[in-house]
Amino acid sequence: MHWHKHHDGAANFRDSDGRLEVAVALGTDPLVTYAATAPLPTGIDEFAFAGFLRGAPVELAPCETVALDVPADAEIVLEGYVERGEERDEGPFGDHTGCYSLVGRYPVLHLTAMRHRRDAIYPATIAGRPPMEDCFLGKATERLFLPLLRLTLPEIVDLELPVEGVFQDCAILSIRKSYAGHAFKVMDAIWGMRQMMLTKFLVVLDEQVDVHDPHEVAWRVFNNVSPERDCVTVRGPLDALDHSSPYAAFGAKMGIDATRTWPEEGHVREWPDALEMDPSVVARVTARWREFGLPFS
Repeated sequence: MHWHKHHDGAANFRDSDGRLEVAVALGTDPLVTYAATAPLPTGIDEFAFAGFLRGAPVELAPCETVALDVPADAEIVLEGYVERGEERDEGPFGDHTGCYSLVGRYPVLHLTAMRHRRDAIYPATIAGRPPMEDCFLGKATERLFLPLLRLTLPEIVDLELPVEGVFQDCAILSIRKSYAGHAFKVMDAIWGMRQMMLTKFLVVLDEQVDVHDPHEVAWRVFNNVSPERDCVTVRGPLDALDHSSPYAAFGAKMGIDATRTWPEEGHVREWPDALEMDPSVVARVTARWREFGLPFS
């Protein structure tokens, strides 16, 4: 069963004789809403994660028509069930990719009850061509899950998920490179990690590169990369919203090694150093800038 969790609510379900009982909570604590979107490892409960972030347990209350619990402070609760194998066309919808999602077959939710608070507030997040409101959920994941990524790959220094890459199309990483082929090893590991397996473009840079500076990243990539040597394409799963692939949720991905290439990796020519001004000269000129009659920008 593949059940989508919307940015504005939290979904829960229970399997019962081919019928999946479902409860959708709208208007929850913001940390519960965030936890519903988080790419948690297998076996980690979203409510437990939300409780960890907020420093207090999430209070739950039982549903009336299904055997599930929902956050007690939810504004609106939808209860119902999904029959295995029952699907209908869904879409097109304007999505966080900035495009209209393609029509696809998705499960049908049969409602058995709808409950709400008095004067309930229906939550909404504006999604569209990035940057939009929902992109900040992705940026929170980028920062919160970087330490978890380092548990598996301690050589990773930093991570940037560009909002233009809608958090599944591009990831830019800097690493402490210590052996030939290290960047490709990192790519293979990233593509083997749950939600990051959907990343369509992976760019790996040396540790001193600021991955959050798009100008520096572009300069390093365009200067350092020899396409035949440093680019690799693989085939595997893609995000369901990726419209570029000829097949739904499956296609090609590219890895780009933009690190300094070592002789052991086949580069026998000399590798030049980057131009950098002497820090003492920069400090001296900066101190005398107004003396020269030049305005500060």
